[in-house]
Amino acid sequence: MFNNQLGDYLRKSKKQIFLNNICLTSILQKPYFNNHKESVMLIVHVFVHVKAEQVEAFQEATLENARRSVQEPGIARFDFIQQQDDPTRFVLVEVYRTFEDPGRHKETAHYQKWRNTVADMMAEPRTSIKYNNVFPDDQGWG
Repeated sequence: MFNNQLGDYLRKSKKQIFLNNICLTSILQKPYFNNHKESVMLIVHVFVHVKAEQVEAFQEATLENARRSVQEPGIARFDFIQQQDDPTRFVLVEVYRTFEDPGRHKETAHYQKWRNTVADMMAEPRTSIKYNNVFPDDQGWG
């Protein structure tokens, strides 16, 4: 919402705002920005580094969590992938229908069981990056 308000303000005011020699005004007026504001879906990539001796146990626990997660009405997709050149590294690709659904997911018994089960399997704390949906449109996720 803030981005939409900022884009509207910049279009109306005709002001040029720069950050590191990049004109933010022109970026915010691009068709992508204007069309993107309709999306409500949230995509989260969770990066996990597991201790080598825990890979198999981590896979088992995460497969159980993934299978249950895709049954949640607020989850459009839940992918579990393993890095080819380092089998101790994984990514969870979680596609939520709304911005509220990650919170609902974290309240489920299967997520809490997974979180507690895998906590000591981590070689380092997991990290995540949140993305907004661009393509396919929200209906294209099924």
